[in-house]
Amino acid sequence: MNFLEHVAKARVLAPAGIPVPRAVHCGTPEEAQAAFAELGPCMVKAQVPTGKRGKAGGIKPANTAEEARARAADILGMQIDGHPVGSVLLEEQARIAREFYAAILIDTVGRRPLVLFSTEGGMDIEEVAATRPDALRRHRVDLDSGFDAAAARAMLSGLDLSGAEEQVAGILVALYATSGRIDAELIEINPLALLADGRVVALDCKLTLDDSAAFRQTDLAGSAAEEPMTDLEREGAANGLKFIQLDGDVGVLANGAGLTMTTMDVISHCGGRPANFLEIGGEAYTKSEAALKLVLSNPGVKSLVVNFCGAFARTDVMAEGVVTAWKRLAPDIPVFFSIHGTGEDEAVRLVREGLGQEPFDLMEDAVQAAVDAAHSGAHPAAQSQASGGAAR
Repeated sequence: MNFLEHVAKARVLAPAGIPVPRAVHCGTPEEAQAAFAELGPCMVKAQVPTGKRGKAGGIKPANTAEEARARAADILGMQIDGHPVGSVLLEEQARIAREFYAAILIDTVGRRPLVLFSTEGGMDIEEVAATRPDALRRHRVDLDSGFDAAAARAMLSGLDLSGAEEQVAGILVALYATSGRIDAELIEINPLALLADGRVVALDCKLTLDDSAAFRQTDLAGSAAEEPMTDLEREGAANGLKFIQLDGDVGVLANGAGLTMTTMDVISHCGGRPANFLEIGGEAYTKSEAALKLVLSNPGVKSLVVNFCGAFARTDVMAEGVVTAWKRLAPDIPVFFSIHGTGEDEAVRLVREGLGQEPFDLMEDAVQAAVDAAHSGAHPAAQSQASGGAAR
């Protein structure tokens, strides 16, 4: 779940005691004009769940009420990185002395929270991290000891923060505590600005929460930003299916998000391009026809790989759903199966007798056949015969 800047500041940073500028969230140019009376000279900022807004022209200053109205009119309706701008945040202008960078994220390799800080904040922090990694301080948090003021001071030791060391340390500690409380995958403040009057203020915030924790964060999850969706993705959501449309030509139908991602990776490894993410694990196997229709409705799909691996889920039940759906929809593209796990023998028999297809012993062989078929346009029967000993 991604969140817009105004939500992250008002709902997360401010309640945690992290200073933020005065601001008004506006949906029309008229509202922006009225907000100027409260704020005075301000920045008009596009509200989209993506970075690089300034470089895209989505952040502009306004020094009069009429300018605020005009800037909002210019920004509203823009497309920034595929996201339409539906609202703007008017924020009081700040006299910036220095720009820092601070973030809390999950270190997936070390499997623990990671605190980041740099004295070189701003729009090009990615370049700083890539070209001068020493300019970015990293602290991997021991979950037993946590991250307190002493740890924050040690992390900042030796840095010239122009007298703002205690303020910055306090903000880092508050960020860490907040990230755990709200199940955040990322809280990033860039810039964390030292103002001319000596205050340290969060001038921006990027916030991402773990989707699987939505049941614990029901109040906050309801404020998540809407992600742009294709017509097929909206259809999938309406059917309770997590479907992501891609620009490849090999369709994917698998059970479980991990197996689906693995199948997509193998498609890429074999020289192909996956056309979608769609998994039918759990109760989604009862929606085989809707799922298959989604995959086949993507105009770029030239072949399909079906990859089932059952533990608690029975592969024969999933296979029966796909075979029945295939017969009803009668698509004219090659399909290749890899089936392993609980109910495997019955699943293989269903595919063999129902579709005349022979599932492959190895997932890699099924994927490679699907990639080859997408490239050549060969009929599935020809592919099955050509694979010889690779099939059952």
